[in-house]
Amino acid sequence: MDAKLFTNRSFSLSGTRLFLCVTIGLSAAALSLDWLAGRSLDQGASLTLPFWVSALATAGVGFWAVPLLRALKAGQVIREDGPQSHLKKAGTPTMGGAFFVPVAVGIAIVLSNFSANVIAVSALTMAYAAIGFIDDWQIIRYKSNKGISPRLKMGLQIAFAIAFCVWMFVTQPVSITTLALPFGLMLPLGGLFWLLASFVLVAESNATNLTDGMDGLAGGTVAIALLGLGALVGQTSPDLMVFCACLSGGCVGFLVHNRNPARVFMGDTGSLALGGALAAVALISNSLFALLILSGLFVLETLSVIAQVTYYKATKDSNGIGKRLFKMSPFHNHLELTGWTETQVVGWFYAIATLLAILTFTIR
Repeated sequence: MDAKLFTNRSFSLSGTRLFLCVTIGLSAAALSLDWLAGRSLDQGASLTLPFWVSALATAGVGFWAVPLLRALKAGQVIREDGPQSHLKKAGTPTMGGAFFVPVAVGIAIVLSNFSANVIAVSALTMAYAAIGFIDDWQIIRYKSNKGISPRLKMGLQIAFAIAFCVWMFVTQPVSITTLALPFGLMLPLGGLFWLLASFVLVAESNATNLTDGMDGLAGGTVAIALLGLGALVGQTSPDLMVFCACLSGGCVGFLVHNRNPARVFMGDTGSLALGGALAAVALISNSLFALLILSGLFVLETLSVIAQVTYYKATKDSNGIGKRLFKMSPFHNHLELTGWTETQVVGWFYAIATLLAILTFTIR
């Protein structure tokens, strides 16, 4: 793809306009989907009411939490080897996930009437948020890009993934180990399902984490994916639909403060939690194939990092220096270094995320 073809200013929107586009678009989608499904908008078991209750609550809490994070000097440390345009963001408060994720999760639990499935998914989400919080706190505390060790971080993610799988094994029907494919096809996995489930939980959380690198990028794309997943599972799992709508609304409420130019970043506290939430809902609702499509952008970001590292190692010369496949990974950084503005990247990613959500509905 020739990046120069897309760097025309006519393709660029301000952060505020992008925020309005995604907010209005998701609101219209929620209303339309509720109307088509015959769901009453004055009930909790819908997309629209949970979405807006959570969006307004998280946005409101943010007006108190963001200044608090600034007062606590919870400023982001920017990589010196990253895009130079990001250096001006140094000191912007991070750990924003610490305020919007718990609020959205709490609202979801209440509006779902304390559904056991929602409580379990919420527990997994908060567990991954806790991992991210520890990592963010280490970075803030020592003013370094290095948080907890990658081995400890991955170990904690795997441990919580296994715990969630054990809960599923005990409480969910045996048929959950049969993977649902498009057009009514089913693929029996048996015991392999549990290996796949653990992998998906860890991989999805890390994929959303990699996508969180620009103002509003992860918040908007995950909001779209969550609402799409909620709509897909609404007929069979209305409680999980409410959970997805609440977290989607929470992301939108967070975008009030995170849109370009961002006044706060979600940090690992938010990005790890959101990925875990997506994976947990998909596992319980047997929607893994749908999640694969909805997470297409997150998969692309992950593959770009894997490809960059692999290519660098494979092309090392006698001095131990290799070649780079991209100017920088993840892929959104490559686009920025080829001339795209942040808002252009975010705008195109929002558009692609929307198309992926529509595609998911067409082939389910």
